[in-house]
Amino acid sequence: MTNELIVGQPAPAFSSIAVGGEYGNSTPLSLASLRGKTVVLYFYPKDDTPGCTTQACGIRDTHTRFTSQNIVILGISADSPEKHRKFAEKFSLPFPLLSDEGHDLIKAYGVWVEKSMYGKKYMGIERSTFVIDPDGLLKAIYRKVKPAEHADQVLKDLGAS
Repeated sequence: MTNELIVGQPAPAFSSIAVGGEYGNSTPLSLASLRGKTVVLYFYPKDDTPGCTTQACGIRDTHTRFTSQNIVILGISADSPEKHRKFAEKFSLPFPLLSDEGHDLIKAYGVWVEKSMYGKKYMGIERSTFVIDPDGLLKAIYRKVKPAEHADQVLKDLGAS
């Protein structure tokens, strides 16, 4: 069962542990603390896997284009803060990663879905991105994101390219 979020509605609130970027090794971060900024919240399946690395490095390589427009980037997976720290360090990621080991945020945003690989069904994180405006409302939703195209597409849509 997934939440069907709609552009224009309030983004689900969150509070999580941020690792990397300006947040260091383990800092609490909430959506409320980011009020007044545009937030790009991207969900990905797992640290240090091919697709997730491609996506994270694409965002890393365009990071200053986001920040120059006062846009905050946050990556989220169910990995632990320690795994996030290693992933962020290995690939020099300048933005924070949020840990959602309990899947609370993943479920609130409706990205915990049934997936299929080689005919086997399982539950996992759908690679999705949510843009939250400075007032905390959903501005854009991207489902089934393509890792290599993700950063440029979001930048283009936000007029920050």
